[in-house]
Amino acid sequence: MSEPAGEPATEPAAGPAPLRAARLAPVGAALVLAAALAVVIIATTPWHLIDLPKPDAALDFSTAEIDRQQQFREELLPWSTTSWILSLLVPLAIGFSPLGRRLYAVTRTRRWYLAVPVVVLALGLLVSLVTLPTDILAERVTQKYGLSTEPWSLWLRDRLTNWLLMSLALVAISLGLVALAKRWRTWWWAPAAIGAGVLVLGVSFAYPVLVEPRFNEFTSMQAGPQRNDFMELARQDGIPVKDVLVADASKRTTALNAYVSGFGSTRRLVVYDTLLKDASPARVRLVVAHELGHAAERDVLHGTLIGALGSAFAVVLLRLLLGARMADPRNTALLLALIVAATTLASPVQNLVSRKIEARADYSSLRLTEDPSDFVEMQHQLSVRNISGLEPSRWRYWMFASHPTPPERIAMGRAWAAEHGKTVPPLVQK
Repeated sequence: MSEPAGEPATEPAAGPAPLRAARLAPVGAALVLAAALAVVIIATTPWHLIDLPKPDAALDFSTAEIDRQQQFREELLPWSTTSWILSLLVPLAIGFSPLGRRLYAVTRTRRWYLAVPVVVLALGLLVSLVTLPTDILAERVTQKYGLSTEPWSLWLRDRLTNWLLMSLALVAISLGLVALAKRWRTWWWAPAAIGAGVLVLGVSFAYPVLVEPRFNEFTSMQAGPQRNDFMELARQDGIPVKDVLVADASKRTTALNAYVSGFGSTRRLVVYDTLLKDASPARVRLVVAHELGHAAERDVLHGTLIGALGSAFAVVLLRLLLGARMADPRNTALLLALIVAATTLASPVQNLVSRKIEARADYSSLRLTEDPSDFVEMQHQLSVRNISGLEPSRWRYWMFASHPTPPERIAMGRAWAAEHGKTVPPLVQK
């Protein structure tokens, strides 16, 4: 016979000493994990690489280019910002109110392991439906400016795929936490924190081969001088690269990009087909050198370690906030709301670290190629092609900017050139 949904887990009665240990242990664990997280972030983040001049978009972008990106953002940001706000408000409003338990009651089942997935899927679907109108309007803007090339059928399929993957991950997390809390009412957080860290490591390792192919097709880059050059760059940087993959990004976007993901046997150097088609070999070489810089510094591994520690820390905070209430599956919506709140609050720190790491990869590409002139021109081309924000507002910069702004990256190229006795002239002469 199944256990009633709201019935708390039970454990044998304990004396004063074990109870005191049970109360203090999660506090101690939270402090240890917070300290470890801070140490890893401080030790692995390149806080200062080179003294930079003040970024100035007017040095390198024409008035028409500046006006175009400002107009694009004026049309896009009202819809994208509204969508982001709604994606926060819906789970928070439901999770932190009686609506969360009412949503659970709608499942009309006493089998919690069936009700929890229904709540997670329903809440995720609700968020997707609420944000659908603003997301459509935002997509229309990106299509209007030629940034998106997706047919609406593919755009919808991507949304459904993303909803399903995110929902499956949250279902697994929710079921695991509730199951552990039911089994160990007091100490559930300990195995849960370990499990969260292991899960992050597993996802980071498997993501390139399990998730990325759901959105793009990857083919090995054809043999030739350009591929040989990339492999030689990797050899010079001491990076074991077995292959270079080309992503069919052109079916969705005109943006130019490349990236590295995974580590160990799943490490991938991926180049967009748009980049190979529309950028000169010298500029593609700079982008690849940037990605090899990530691999050389083991940025994916360091990011995974930070994510694992952060996830374990979040689980311990859940124990401090919810305690034995984690065993009650009727709090599933509350759990999801706490996850949303935590990820949102952590975004500024994550983006700060990311910007520093991306700056180091830029510095690495300059060191490998010794080509600051093409570096500056490439940053200009990428920015114009991707319609990147040149001077975002301060709050957007801290909440959403995972990379330095184009003027900041160009300032890096100029500073490197000055340090090595090379001159980089402005791109735009007025």
